[in-house]
Amino acid sequence: MKNRYVLLLAGILVIGLFVGVLFFWGKRDEHANPAMTEQRNRVSLRFTYWGSLEEKKAIESTLDKFMQMYPWITVESVQLPNLDYNTKLKAMSVLNEEPDIAYMTTDLGEQFDKQDKLHNIYEFLEKDPTVKKEDFLDYIWYGRDPNFAWGMSTAGECFGLFYRRDLLDKAGVPAPPSRSEEAWTWEQFVAAAKTLTLDRNGRNAHHPQFDRNNIVQYGVMFETWSEPLNNFIFSNGGDWVTPDGNRFILNSPESAEAIQKLADLMNVHHVAPSPFDSKSMPALSVALQSGLAAMIIDGQWINLDLGRASVDFDIGVLPKLKKSITVSLAGATVIFKSSKHPDEAWLLFKWLTDPEKALELYSDGLWMPVLKKWYTDPELIARWVDSNPRAHPPGFKNAMMRQLIENGVPGVGYYLKNQAEVYPTVTKGLYPVWLGDKTASEALDEISDRLKPVFEQNRTDGT
Repeated sequence: MKNRYVLLLAGILVIGLFVGVLFFWGKRDEHANPAMTEQRNRVSLRFTYWGSLEEKKAIESTLDKFMQMYPWITVESVQLPNLDYNTKLKAMSVLNEEPDIAYMTTDLGEQFDKQDKLHNIYEFLEKDPTVKKEDFLDYIWYGRDPNFAWGMSTAGECFGLFYRRDLLDKAGVPAPPSRSEEAWTWEQFVAAAKTLTLDRNGRNAHHPQFDRNNIVQYGVMFETWSEPLNNFIFSNGGDWVTPDGNRFILNSPESAEAIQKLADLMNVHHVAPSPFDSKSMPALSVALQSGLAAMIIDGQWINLDLGRASVDFDIGVLPKLKKSITVSLAGATVIFKSSKHPDEAWLLFKWLTDPEKALELYSDGLWMPVLKKWYTDPELIARWVDSNPRAHPPGFKNAMMRQLIENGVPGVGYYLKNQAEVYPTVTKGLYPVWLGDKTASEALDEISDRLKPVFEQNRTDGT
């Protein structure tokens, strides 16, 4: 009888131990992988973004992986056209149909922040033990003050001088240096661009009979929105506003000189098309692919399209005026306060910032990381840079990755106030400069006068 009780007790202990082990392993897996948990309420998130067809494919791929990791979360991705993005997002907000998480332009983000529509990203970071602010690049926070960031850069981005190796070799032009210490001077850059600009008779822009009205290959092409210009404004010691943000100083001699040099590429040296001529031309990356341009000044995101097009291209640092720099920029990613599921939105937000979770967005050339370790750890660098040499040609590491870390200057979108009023005024006011009808100094003084009420209001409001 006694033996039966002993056996029964032993059996109970074994069963208890077995159940305990199962419980322990179940809880361990639940903690390690939230996707293993059961009995969770279904959650739906909406995510709006812009971008090319290739970006759409990459985004959808990483969202599929996210939903596999968190099977109770469904993400509806909505790609909006670049040109209509702000209009559509504002309409969604008016109709109370805001997404949970979204790409955001800096001017619209500033407006939504003033309306208190966006979460403070710092608060999510403070509650999350897996990541901290110091893990990220320093410049990437969009905020109203040091304690409130309404958005964070979607990626690390910067500018470089992209060029066709075969076209430069054919013209006998040495490749632009990839290291900042060896950056071309402005004079060297102009001389190279003139050699690479060809008319229909094959004469370059140095030739006395060069036909500037019948150009078949431009030496360089660039866009005239704020940040491409800022590469040279900042290089020359200029800026848009004073450090406190309350006084407009784009009409300073340093800024005016930089803008004038860019305008002279179009109207004096005839090596670049004006923005008006460019309207009938393809996008910069396509112009480089087709040979319409031998060099272009553009952001690192075009590595995606150039790499997949198998173009014989490489990247140099931008020509310098007083110092070698590159503008650091990116659109923001935000979480709306109207989201019913902010914690799950943060999971997706964090997922999109981690190259480990969306490696193809980085290795394919679309994005650069916002996490510092992906610039310093050789094993991590190999995973997103070395793994795809077509999207990251030899000059990439020095001209973009190293240049961003060592000489990156935050774009004006991170600190400029009243962007919705300032940007259009500056853009419209510079039209006569690109046409050659006014000097940069004349146009910038007029722009400054128009913007005085805006900046006086800043000082009155104490913003």
